[in-house]
Amino acid sequence: MNETGSVEKGKIGVVTVTYNSGPVLEEFLDSLSAQTHRNFVLYVVDNASQDDTLDKTNRRTDMRVVAIANTENLGVAEGNNQGIRAALAAGCECVLLLNNDTVFPADLIAQLFNGLEKCHCDMTTGKMYYYDRPDVYWCAGGRLLKWRGYEAKHDGEGQKDIGQFNQLRRVTYTPTCCLLIRRTVFGRVGLMDGLYFVYFDDVDFLYRCLKNGISLWFLPEAKLWHKVSSLTGHLSDFALRYCSRNRAYFLRKNLPRGVALLWYLLSQLRSALAFLSFQNSESKWRLRRTSAREGWNRIPDKAEKSDF
Repeated sequence: MNETGSVEKGKIGVVTVTYNSGPVLEEFLDSLSAQTHRNFVLYVVDNASQDDTLDKTNRRTDMRVVAIANTENLGVAEGNNQGIRAALAAGCECVLLLNNDTVFPADLIAQLFNGLEKCHCDMTTGKMYYYDRPDVYWCAGGRLLKWRGYEAKHDGEGQKDIGQFNQLRRVTYTPTCCLLIRRTVFGRVGLMDGLYFVYFDDVDFLYRCLKNGISLWFLPEAKLWHKVSSLTGHLSDFALRYCSRNRAYFLRKNLPRGVALLWYLLSQLRSALAFLSFQNSESKWRLRRTSAREGWNRIPDKAEKSDF
């Protein structure tokens, strides 16, 4: 809560996690500075950047900014938790998780916030396009596919926008690249699971929301453009390791053991077949295999609950 112990209606805590984000940060900050909804505080959680990220953040006087500087890289999931806790303690009515490798129009926050009342829902998200292909979707809402072990599916990914996603609709998944959340949600499902570090923490959080009946709506009028994998690299060894590890950890943590084991073995089989058919190198196959084993053997962590 804030100093008066009250929640301030309309106040939004915008949480972004930075790590050597200097090359992308200015456009992000400029987009926030132009927002028509002015009642927000930006929480920049920095994971020990070695570049000018914090300098660029601290120079901004055109908005309220709180910088949380970590001395080590705690990962995206725990970084988000630090920002969420700070926003809830300051009496924010909602938390907006927002990647800093994005740009967006001046009405993004207003559209997301107004959508909560319009749709009578707990969370909202919008259209996400590729930054370098501004009329092509990266994600237009999404789904958690139960029949594939709750894999996350981006609707519209790679499709040109021809109006096919111009309707309001309830969805079960969206990346936490842009997700507005009522503060009451955290009291029901907890915060992010820090054991993921990066990747799949959003899948885990949205899975818990789905299981607890928390509603997420896709708003076609809310838009942003994402510099996809600008810092980690989509097919880098880093990304392969954490995606493979965290998928296995998600299965072990959330699904019945027999079901989880089946999906785990199927994923190992797919990886082996990709290697045998020359779709993956031996080094990539070994990395996927060892990382998945690491994830399977992690001790599942209970979601941290919030009193806010």
